[in-house]
Amino acid sequence: MSRYHPSLDPSLTRRHLLQGTLGSGAGLVAWHQGWSRLPSAMAQKDAPSGEMTWAIHVTLAPSWLDPSETLALATPYMLLYAVHDALLKPMPDNSMAPSLATKWSESADGRTYDFELRQGVEFHNGDPFSAEDVKFTFERYKGASAKEFKQKVKTVEIVNPHHVRFHLHDPWPDFITFYGTMATGVGWIVPKKYIEKIGSDAYKNQPVGLGPYRLVSHQPGLEVVMEANTDYWRKTPHVKRLIMKSVPEATTRLAMMKQREADVTYGIFGSLAEEVRNDPNLKLEVVQGQATQWLAIVDQYDPKSPWADTRVRLAANHAVNWSAINDAENLGYANLIGGIIPKKFVYSLPFEPYGYDPKKARQLLKDAGYANGFDAGECSTDTPYASVIEGVVNDLSVVGIRAKVRPMERAAMQAAQKEKTVKGLTRMGSGAFGNAATRIEAFMYSGGTQSFLRDADVDAWYTQQVTERDPKQREALLHKIQQKVHDEARFMPIWENAFLCVSGPRVAVSGLHGESFAYSAPYEDVRLK
Repeated sequence: MSRYHPSLDPSLTRRHLLQGTLGSGAGLVAWHQGWSRLPSAMAQKDAPSGEMTWAIHVTLAPSWLDPSETLALATPYMLLYAVHDALLKPMPDNSMAPSLATKWSESADGRTYDFELRQGVEFHNGDPFSAEDVKFTFERYKGASAKEFKQKVKTVEIVNPHHVRFHLHDPWPDFITFYGTMATGVGWIVPKKYIEKIGSDAYKNQPVGLGPYRLVSHQPGLEVVMEANTDYWRKTPHVKRLIMKSVPEATTRLAMMKQREADVTYGIFGSLAEEVRNDPNLKLEVVQGQATQWLAIVDQYDPKSPWADTRVRLAANHAVNWSAINDAENLGYANLIGGIIPKKFVYSLPFEPYGYDPKKARQLLKDAGYANGFDAGECSTDTPYASVIEGVVNDLSVVGIRAKVRPMERAAMQAAQKEKTVKGLTRMGSGAFGNAATRIEAFMYSGGTQSFLRDADVDAWYTQQVTERDPKQREALLHKIQQKVHDEARFMPIWENAFLCVSGPRVAVSGLHGESFAYSAPYEDVRLK
């Protein structure tokens, strides 16, 4: 079975490069050759046929068609993998596969990165892809870790139309991890000439990309229709037309699957998942990749808030019976954790769950001066996980922490979290690739786009490890961050996600992988029977 590898150790990459040196040349170590496919002229010639429909569990936000605003989350990639392409990206059996870049190299001093670009590739409108588009994409990017990139990259040099060079102020061992593993969207290339012509706002509704499918029509929030790009460099897609329909209600999505109005759907949990498991015409597909979920404690730095007391945060962690919620929602497939970073990530420091102990939770609350509990306000979540949060709120109420569930549409919730307008508790999660440092930058470092933490030690240790080229020293610093955050119960970790999806009887290849990116990919491989 093809699998994604959810982490990449930059130190291993450098070692492999050094072992395969091709000789001298501008002080660069050897080109990194990776996964690639035959050029389009030699690719399969079978014409795409048929139509395949996805019933999507969230509202399809227009911003997900533009890589420039991508957060450290997996959701936008359900569209990006179809319409767009990246220099490097996660693919089956390679977490950082050369795609629009055929080769890349790092200089011996760690301050320069060169990419050799695939030639003969065109955007959907016929514009040729070149180094100018790579530079333009980088300069236009404002998504996850944008500030980090702008601080650390000195210049982007166009060596020639098919060769681009990134100059860094200082060594940054995680440059490739941030750039090429879907930890961010900065490496997903957009067309310079086209965007300069129509403008960035118009581009969201009329995107042109380099991916295996081109946009046919888009009803914002409701539906996206795409048709095969028969000139896609990797291979000709099997299916002619892909349709993504937003269907937030799980029972409706399942009904569409049974009536063959949809071929794949996401996020079927609880009793509905049991129903699928017992239906011979449907296939339950469990995706267990690098996604984790947790509750962020928004008000913990407010001295007037009960959440400012570590004992209260610990009490909340001991109050929730995650095992029972996992059995009810995920049929027991999720892995409970004590942190927010996937155990398989490089530099991860795994923790056991805090443990379900309501008696201990009540005692901690009493010790903190809240023997009668307190009103915790709202606990916000995106709609697909509202039932999970209902279970959490019920358990918290048993020990005296009273909160109300606030379901939100996903794009709105992500925007509210980015803008820091949510209150109380908010459910967060990430299925982005990377390593422990990429998750820490996004969700623990105070400068991170989606972080609610403000800890001087965490910031200092994170900053120190950024330029540290010794993997052991980096690991020690990243472990200190994770240990401190765990000891102080700065989050309420939930689990390493089990994303329950369904494919129908017409599907030969759904694009869903057991340990991978949460959604179907790559789309050029999906196939009908």
